[in-house]
Amino acid sequence: MKFYDCAVAPSPRRVRVFMAEKGITLPTIQVDLRKGEQFGEAFRAVNPDCTVPVLELDDGRRLTDSVGICLYLEETHPEPPLMGIDPADRSTVVEWQRRAERDGFLAVAEAFRNSTPAFKTRALPGTDDYVQIPALVERGRARTQAFFTLMNNRLAEREFVAGERYSIADITTMIAVDFAGWIKLTIPDDCPHLRRWHQAVSARPSAKA
Repeated sequence: MKFYDCAVAPSPRRVRVFMAEKGITLPTIQVDLRKGEQFGEAFRAVNPDCTVPVLELDDGRRLTDSVGICLYLEETHPEPPLMGIDPADRSTVVEWQRRAERDGFLAVAEAFRNSTPAFKTRALPGTDDYVQIPALVERGRARTQAFFTLMNNRLAEREFVAGERYSIADITTMIAVDFAGWIKLTIPDDCPHLRRWHQAVSARPSAKA
């Protein structure tokens, strides 16, 4: 297998942390998004949607969605389980991973891509041009603040986001919180449970992946 990555981007980091938790090491090709390498002919041949990450399987098939890649790795490397251990557990992990992505990660991305000069005509990832919408900056920031409160309440009596063990829901939440720093938003003082949790998961060796 082969992994197409960008060391500074949050989306492929989610897969790197997942792989680190499982002890998986793959040959890796760095795609420099800042230089626009994702739009070059070489990478378009890998992923016509011009996004990372990409996992190229041994048979040549390519997976281009972060969660889809993690699901493949979960199935092929089941230990430790990061996507649940039984139907109810897996369903809870999926629910909270999706909430972390929708309410956290995508909220930050909305504010970041609509406010950063480099994305003036690239407000959405992919091949098509979309101009920035300034009103989405404040909406994204407000959604991020609401996400902090949501996760603080969720973690008030829990060690991990989705249940009794660390999972992909924790990975997505951690990366969403870290990504929020790109729009100069940090965990508020009135979210001590989220802060306690974030300190713990950030101390895991995989968080440095």
